[in-house]
Amino acid sequence: MEKLKLLFTKDGLQYQISKNRNILKEHSFFKDEESSENLVSEKLDEVLYENKFSEILVISAINHFTVMPEGFQQHDLGYDLIAYNAPVEREQEELMLSINKKFGVQFYYTFPKGFYEKIKANCSSSKFNFSGEKFLNALSAKGGKEIHINLYHQQCEFFALNGKKVILYNNLDVNSEVDFLYFIMFTLSKIEFGLKETHFYVYGETTENETFISELRKFVQNLKIVFDNIPNKNFILN
Repeated sequence: MEKLKLLFTKDGLQYQISKNRNILKEHSFFKDEESSENLVSEKLDEVLYENKFSEILVISAINHFTVMPEGFQQHDLGYDLIAYNAPVEREQEELMLSINKKFGVQFYYTFPKGFYEKIKANCSSSKFNFSGEKFLNALSAKGGKEIHINLYHQQCEFFALNGKKVILYNNLDVNSEVDFLYFIMFTLSKIEFGLKETHFYVYGETTENETFISELRKFVQNLKIVFDNIPNKNFILN
């Protein structure tokens, strides 16, 4: 049976179909000025109607989220906490919880109910996760002050770690290198991370974002590209 992996970003959908560890198909779709307003929903319908999958793994990088310490139990506050960061439409968004025991934090995030119901209807063995938790779980912290950046198509997420503890997480749109560099520098100043003492690690769509990385190198001394998403091989930090 075939397995399906889905990655949802703010305005895009990436999917990969595999069978017995062989990649059969992989595609990416992103909204632009000429595409349909319902592009993501339409493309999801196409891939789900293509087959009945034995397993579906869903990763949401949609930036409707909040981070709390592991063990926080007031789940009924999830929507309200997320609403501090992004507008929430409760009737249209499914509230999800993703726990990272490795670093002792948990993520509340919302996922479009329409997408959720379509995916569950195709495959009862569907697993949902938040990109921040998956990214954090893949990190190997060395200690000291670190910034880990995961790049997507016109979007990124990053963690600030200090002494192997999560200081900050954010997930934002990247419309220009200048805007993102300004945000990184502003963030470093707020959490008191000096450029000389901070180590930067970059993952994800590094080839697509080569200009951003080259600009970042002008300001930071310690930068390492850890992982590059290679088509038909690697997919969202496997």
